[in-house]
Amino acid sequence: MAARLQMKLGVVPAPDRLLDSPDTVVVVEPSVGAVGRSKGSLYLLVTSAIPGNRARDATRLVAETIRDEYYYDESAGVRICLAKAIGLANKKLGHVRDRYGLGQDPIRGPVGIGIAVVRVNELYVVTVGPAEAYLIRGARLSTLPDPDRARGLPTQDLEPEVWRGEMAVGDSLVLVSPNVVSKLGVDELKDALVTLHPQSAMEHLHDRFSAADGHGSDAAIAIEATEVAPTHRTKTLVPVRPPEPLAGTPDHSPIPLADEVASGVVAMQAGAVRARSAAGGAFGRLIVRLQDLLPHRGTAGGQLTAYSARRDRQRRAAVALLAFVAVAFTLGTFVWVAAGSKPRQQVSSFVTGQRALDQAKAEVDQVFGVGIDLVADDPRKAHDLLVDAWAKLQAAEASGIPTASTSRLRGQVTAGIDQLAKMVDVIGRIRFTFPTKPAVDLQTLVLGPDGAAFVLDHATKAVYRIDLAADPKTVKAQVIFKSGTKTRAGTPAEPRFLSTGGPDLLMLDAKNVLWRWRPADKKGRGTVAKIPVKDSAGWGSDVRAIGTYLRNPSLGLYNLYVVDPSAQQILSYPPAADGGGYPAGPSPWLSAQRDVSGFDSLYIDGDLYVVDHGQVVRYVAGKSGDWTPKAPDDTLLRPTPDYSEIGSSAPRKQGTIYAYDRPNQRLVALDKSSGDVIRQYRIAPDSSLPGFGDMRSFVVVPGADELPDTIVWVDANRILSATLNPVGAAGGPGASGSPGPAASGSPSRSPSASGRPSGSPGASAP
Repeated sequence: MAARLQMKLGVVPAPDRLLDSPDTVVVVEPSVGAVGRSKGSLYLLVTSAIPGNRARDATRLVAETIRDEYYYDESAGVRICLAKAIGLANKKLGHVRDRYGLGQDPIRGPVGIGIAVVRVNELYVVTVGPAEAYLIRGARLSTLPDPDRARGLPTQDLEPEVWRGEMAVGDSLVLVSPNVVSKLGVDELKDALVTLHPQSAMEHLHDRFSAADGHGSDAAIAIEATEVAPTHRTKTLVPVRPPEPLAGTPDHSPIPLADEVASGVVAMQAGAVRARSAAGGAFGRLIVRLQDLLPHRGTAGGQLTAYSARRDRQRRAAVALLAFVAVAFTLGTFVWVAAGSKPRQQVSSFVTGQRALDQAKAEVDQVFGVGIDLVADDPRKAHDLLVDAWAKLQAAEASGIPTASTSRLRGQVTAGIDQLAKMVDVIGRIRFTFPTKPAVDLQTLVLGPDGAAFVLDHATKAVYRIDLAADPKTVKAQVIFKSGTKTRAGTPAEPRFLSTGGPDLLMLDAKNVLWRWRPADKKGRGTVAKIPVKDSAGWGSDVRAIGTYLRNPSLGLYNLYVVDPSAQQILSYPPAADGGGYPAGPSPWLSAQRDVSGFDSLYIDGDLYVVDHGQVVRYVAGKSGDWTPKAPDDTLLRPTPDYSEIGSSAPRKQGTIYAYDRPNQRLVALDKSSGDVIRQYRIAPDSSLPGFGDMRSFVVVPGADELPDTIVWVDANRILSATLNPVGAAGGPGASGSPGPAASGSPSRSPSASGRPSGSPGASAP
């Protein structure tokens, strides 16, 4: 007889999951035999790429709909019932996508589904969107089925593929969010399931994910098939007999008539007690009546005169007055003891605050007095005085001084600290705004080989060319590359990365196919072609960035660089001699393997500058540590910078590299040789723009003839620019120093598997 299977379950409980996790897990193991034989056990995981409570409500709606519809539908087999349940959930979610904040993309959605059904020894698995399923058999891990993350719920033309196989003893299946896999890796998942119980493995993986600063989607389900013997021996049933023949019958005395006599004696005792109580009560009542018959003195009637009445009223009034005086004295004493010193304390606190305010004013006058400019003459002393004045102003406000009295001094201190920290205001302007239909979501900006601006849009899955030098009234966004559009070289997938190399604009699509666009004339027309790269299919879906280095300007040959977190390396590809592709295998660029999954933005001019977890790091010959950027000396007003974008226009180890600090809405100029802060920039308060805003990517246009550099950036649907010339300045060189020739290419930007943007260098190290 074939062995029956029993599933060992492992799942992280909902209270132990992350607070911003939107995932929902449902496990149904029927207790009714008929349901178990027809429908089997259901293991359901619903994930979302959007964290938060609204996305959690959406995943819960999908999970409940699939569970109820699958077990209610008896019209077909497992495959058809699963497909119908997923289709109904997709339709429900599509009607309420606005309520749950799932975006406006009509083609795809952010909700993923992973389902496993085990019926006897049959296994059915289906995944839709951002959800993954792995089968471990004989310590070997297989992916089933191949997930299509690009088509999450809600979506159009949904045709889920249901995989069917057999479950054997010792097999393990795990449904997991791709967010967990991208953070920990597939090997970590396999090792945990092979060596641990499913429940221990899930708890171990969740602890590792939390320790690695994971956030958002974190759910996973694991089951392991074990054997249950078809029959088992039981003990022979033995009837229960009482140890004695009379066990359980009422107890009786062995003496004849003894029970009847004992019952009579008990009844007589009870009657005697009742008779005694009745006699005692009657005797007590008789004594009370005799006392009432005895002679007694009557109550004497008093006589009240007018004089006595007046004296009585006067006495009562005097007593009331004395009582009032006593209460008032007591209450006053209590108030004086409990809070009598507070007015003095308030007066003393106000005096202390006024003294602190006067001291702060005196220190500000030492910095900005008549004919005094200590910021320019003695910056160190000015910094100490302004910091101390700031502390005095805070102490004055804490002592009760109104903010209206401190606002003027606080503004002077803020302006002085900004001046010491080299903060200047610049004017920004809008260069181009995309139409509202179709809606766009711009991510990457580069300056192409023809000098025009090229932007990558993830909403329409296209690359646009905008000639910023043309007439602003007639300039238009021209599509030069789009997913699904047939070309002579083939049909590209969704573009993920954008960069430049020599005469080419480079685009890497979701299938790791490298494309180039080369201009054919000055009107924006060009040709699209594939660039073959050896083993590009092995990069996987976690590529963070691509970049180039122009090694032969006359021939237009450039190296290709790929930031691959799974390889923990930056892979370097040399070009073919005829420029026809990259036929040779890659070589590692970093001197040692390291975690590159946190690279957010890169710029390479011979050295590699990277934003790694909010900090700018420079790599020279594959090693870091020879250069440390300084932080702006204004932490009194702003928190430590958290950079997200970098760019430059100067040659290697010369001029300035710019870093964008998103939380503080500022652009910081750092010296390439020393790491010192040269200047900080922000959009002027009286400008038409509120600030740098939602900057997604920027490029640096060097100023000609010692003029300041210009920053060109994109937000969600606009291209903007700002010349780094302080407001009110007549002109002159910018903070970048003498601008040299621009490095080949520009930074690029594309979302990674985890949802965060990843950088790509415009020029890479040789």
